[in-house]
Amino acid sequence: MTTSALDIQQLSINTIRTLSMDAVQQANSGHPGTPMALAPVAYALWTNHLKYDPQHPQWAARDRFVLSAGHASMLLYSILHLGGVQNIDESGLPTGELAISLQSIKDFRQLHSPCAGHPEFGEAAGIETTTGPLGQGIANSVGMAISGKWLSARYDRDDYELFGFNVYALCGDGDIMEGVACEAASLAGHLKLSNLCWIYDDNKITIEGSTDLAFSENVGARFESLGWRVVKVADANDVDAINAALGKFKETVDRPTLIIVRSVIGYGAPNKAGTHDAHGSPLGEDEIKLTKEAYGWPDEKFLVPAEVKEHFAATLGESGKAAYAVWSEKYDLYQRAFPSETKELQALFHRKLPEGWEDALPVFETDAKGTATRNSSGKVINAIASRIPWFIGGSADLAGSTKTIINDEDAGHFSADCYGGRNFHFGIREHAMAAIANGMCLSGIRAYCATFFVFTDYMRPSMRLSGLMHLAPIYVLTHDSIGLGEDGPTHQPVEHLAACRAIPRLQVMRPGDANEVSMAYRSALSCNDLPTAMVLTRQNAPTLDRTKYASAEGVLKGGYVLLDSEGTPDVILIGTGSELQLCCEAAETLAGNGIKARIVSLPCWELFERQPESYRHDVLPPKLTARVAIEAGVKQGWERYLGNEGVFIGLDGFGASAPFEKLYEYFGITAHAVVDAATKLVKQ
Repeated sequence: MTTSALDIQQLSINTIRTLSMDAVQQANSGHPGTPMALAPVAYALWTNHLKYDPQHPQWAARDRFVLSAGHASMLLYSILHLGGVQNIDESGLPTGELAISLQSIKDFRQLHSPCAGHPEFGEAAGIETTTGPLGQGIANSVGMAISGKWLSARYDRDDYELFGFNVYALCGDGDIMEGVACEAASLAGHLKLSNLCWIYDDNKITIEGSTDLAFSENVGARFESLGWRVVKVADANDVDAINAALGKFKETVDRPTLIIVRSVIGYGAPNKAGTHDAHGSPLGEDEIKLTKEAYGWPDEKFLVPAEVKEHFAATLGESGKAAYAVWSEKYDLYQRAFPSETKELQALFHRKLPEGWEDALPVFETDAKGTATRNSSGKVINAIASRIPWFIGGSADLAGSTKTIINDEDAGHFSADCYGGRNFHFGIREHAMAAIANGMCLSGIRAYCATFFVFTDYMRPSMRLSGLMHLAPIYVLTHDSIGLGEDGPTHQPVEHLAACRAIPRLQVMRPGDANEVSMAYRSALSCNDLPTAMVLTRQNAPTLDRTKYASAEGVLKGGYVLLDSEGTPDVILIGTGSELQLCCEAAETLAGNGIKARIVSLPCWELFERQPESYRHDVLPPKLTARVAIEAGVKQGWERYLGNEGVFIGLDGFGASAPFEKLYEYFGITAHAVVDAATKLVKQ
């Protein structure tokens, strides 16, 4: 095949299509239709518009491309292969190997292939985020666009413009229907994120059939009302129109852009039914043969004409190389002119923290009355922010309640008029907030976001993906139990600790006093590849006397012996959060009754389980089976630490509306209950 038979543009587009068809067919699994229909869109974007160097796929100033319609993953894998995107080593340097080899494409959807059914961040360079649950990718893209604006505002200088990258996200009807997408789009429009472009594949079909079954809104009108510019392309095969639409995005300076592209899914030769339905299943060998004939394509699998790779190298490769060279020269000059800012950027680029940052963590004095752990959290956040300028975040309309405002006079509030602000206001959009925080972390920011713990029900999909992607956002989650009191059971989380602990890799921290809060943040920030749920109280918790009790540094191991008895203990009392104080009260009563109790603080199960078995057995000796755990939540999960003989004191249903003291008494979550349970265990 030569370019005389088919111009290089069409040849490149058809290469994307045939690679996608062949990979899906070989796997006998996947979605060929969207990659086929949107091949011209991806081609136009990557060869003519994307500021991206395939040799440096982690370049901080690169444009980002997010395939939010993750079921069309073969579209991304084909582009990464044809574009020659290089894999990188642990230090971020190119290895000389393709991120997506032709063999990887042949192994599509197979075990250990980087070409998974939906793009997964970290599996290969060029995959900017994990997509699959619809709406997540475009919500992540808002966080990426925010990061571009923030980095520019904070670090660009006159004649030294290093950032301001654009973010492109390709999405479909499923993305646009999801609630998280509307939340994210609403905030993006409000913030006037002019560096954000969503390309919406308006193919009018979902898995069940035509979108007319459940979707009839005017998407363009909705987005215009949300503050977006809307540009329409009547035919996804019209590359000139696509280029013109992308040009309109790049000239827009006061709002994000939605490009609505009309496509016919599974573009190619019609199947036996005379339709183009190739959404969720392989085409079949006969259909592929007919389609390739329509393209004028040889009956050969996984064909990549040499001139197509040469074309991508001459377009994407050369433009990316030139842009990177210009940026590198400018950055070299920047480093000499602004050494302190450079030091910060180097740490940010490599997901590191400033040396000695932890020295700023406060140590709290003993206080029998104590304070709510949300209050001590607020003080710790401000201490951290004073040392880590890119530690930024905010809440879902609850800054005052979650104590998440950075009070430094230079902090400011992020807005369309202040893109350098460190305090964010996400509005009442918990799901989008968590997804946006993921996008910020994907751009190097150490982001936190906050709401009441009960609303993790809305955040869970994004929290789960942060664990899957090895990201490290901190979720500041206050009002952690029935202890919030009068708002009642709608706001009182009971099963949420168990639900969050079930998410792999999510560190659920429930500190018991102010100094445990400080150490919990130290643990969370010291790890750059694990998300943390910081679960905090509304009611006061005494600040323990650390001359009597063990150092709060035990939190760094997830669990520790807070106070031991003289000699071998008779019983172990285990507590977290606000219930830790009840263990302390109970231990004193038990000692007066001649029963020796060991108190174990267990604020983070996930972290504790990563410790050596020898340490875990030192804290919880297997032979000491008389154990009582107390926590203002459901029992689920505690069996791991209580065994068959242990007793759990907590909840087995929802809470109620009343002052928290009365609720704890009513539900039997008291020191007296711990004493009774421990006494029975020892005497049986």
